[in-house]
Amino acid sequence: MTIKEIPNLLNKDIDSYFESAANSDRRRFPKILHNKGDYHNKVFNFILEDSYMHPHLHPGVEKIEKMTLIEGSIALILFNEDGEIKECEVLEKGKRDFIEVPSFTWHTYVMLSSKVIIYETMDGIYDISTWKKMAPWAPKENSLDASKYLEMLKYKSRSFN
Repeated sequence: MTIKEIPNLLNKDIDSYFESAANSDRRRFPKILHNKGDYHNKVFNFILEDSYMHPHLHPGVEKIEKMTLIEGSIALILFNEDGEIKECEVLEKGKRDFIEVPSFTWHTYVMLSSKVIIYETMDGIYDISTWKKMAPWAPKENSLDASKYLEMLKYKSRSFN
């Protein structure tokens, strides 16, 4: 993906989106750039370091998640069917900043810096009931076990690098 394909962000907007993330229970804020019903989905995600994203997969051969890191650092974690970590890829601005997550692949990511901006694209018409499948072996977001699980993921992600 070339830089020309990624829309520009203004500093004042970035500050506002991070403020929205800070005021969110999920500790992240999506700036959706596509229209409802579009086949090509584009979104900026503004994520704070304590955000936990429930591991999930995207069912559908077209649902390849393309992620470009704009700011910060993350560990993309891939799991097997039993929830065991099988791979961990670090994205860091100025080093590796792009990755594709294959469809039907259990994954999540953890923030390795205080603030992260990711530009994501994926094909397929969004339908909440078919867009993603949540991992049954992981705690739900904002559950009592979520923060412990997030800390474990961060700890284990360090051993892959």
